[in-house]
Amino acid sequence: MIERTPIPAAILTGFLGAGKTSLLNTLLKDPMLANACVIINEFGEIGIDHLLVEKSDDNIVELAAGCLCCTIRGDLINTIVELLTKRDRGEIKAFDRILIETTGLADPAPVLHALMRDDVLVQRLRLEGVITVVDGVNGWATLDAHPEAVKQVAVADRIVLTKLDLLHGVAGEEKMFAIIGRLRKLNPSARLLTTHRGEANAERLFTMGLFDPKTKSINVQGWLADEAVTRSQHKHHNHHHHDVSRHDAHIRSFAFQDERPISPQGLELFLELLSSYHGANMLRMKGLIKTSDDPNRPLAVHGVQHVFHPPVRLENWPDGKAVTRLVFIVKDIEQAEIEGLFKAFTDQVSGGADAFTDKTLSLNR
Repeated sequence: MIERTPIPAAILTGFLGAGKTSLLNTLLKDPMLANACVIINEFGEIGIDHLLVEKSDDNIVELAAGCLCCTIRGDLINTIVELLTKRDRGEIKAFDRILIETTGLADPAPVLHALMRDDVLVQRLRLEGVITVVDGVNGWATLDAHPEAVKQVAVADRIVLTKLDLLHGVAGEEKMFAIIGRLRKLNPSARLLTTHRGEANAERLFTMGLFDPKTKSINVQGWLADEAVTRSQHKHHNHHHHDVSRHDAHIRSFAFQDERPISPQGLELFLELLSSYHGANMLRMKGLIKTSDDPNRPLAVHGVQHVFHPPVRLENWPDGKAVTRLVFIVKDIEQAEIEGLFKAFTDQVSGGADAFTDKTLSLNR
């Protein structure tokens, strides 16, 4: 079997009119994306005329900018597998990154599922993360009116705020700080960038720091951002009187740590129970886990709803801190439910079997 280095894949999402097309056209001019393959949802719109189409192969076009562009005709998994097959045969350019643009109305979860559960894609691709574009002028109203927009923000690793140059004066400044505050509350772990100052460039967007054991170690702060989530939790607890929008009241982030290891069997059962009981409302989970069979080498895990990417064993703890760290973005789930379940399994490793039994019985009531 030929050993292949995994290809990084990122998802670009954002509600209708947020500015995905403008951002994508700018990114495609960056040398970092010169060998990228862009997959556009069939309902999406992107202006590529100015980038000059050099040649066409069925549904795949090569742009003068160097990258390939493809429109989804049907199933995303089949589209990506076809692209990988043509790449392997030398029929198309050997792209080194995949960027998937969703429609403005899309829930990004199904795309994440596809990248996490398909056997071929799990072996061939490495999920870099999710980039969500938000309209700085109309974003607040969009979040109020459309649950899909809330989920797009909640699962993001990078949030790009557009059109801030259209906000003027004191009123504009207040609107800007309000939308930034709301985004921070919905997803404190995501890095927030803006377009009007040129912050949202390829280098900042495509260094989200997930994993490739052979070529890239995890940047714990950049990937998990568990400290940002913890700070947000403390701020929430210290301010009892706050204005909460109707969607923000349901979606929240939390993080927790545990110095004790969990057994491989305990981790498997924890993930199984988490998926069974909370999968529908678990929007995103990421973490580094300390296991009893190999405590010096953490497992990197991440999941979306019922679907978990196969855990990957890292060669060492990236920051030297051998402590389990988990970050969750959830809808209508209390932190105590998930943290208590996880700690029941670490209690079991430490000799607390009764605590594990009590927690399991409690979960099944």
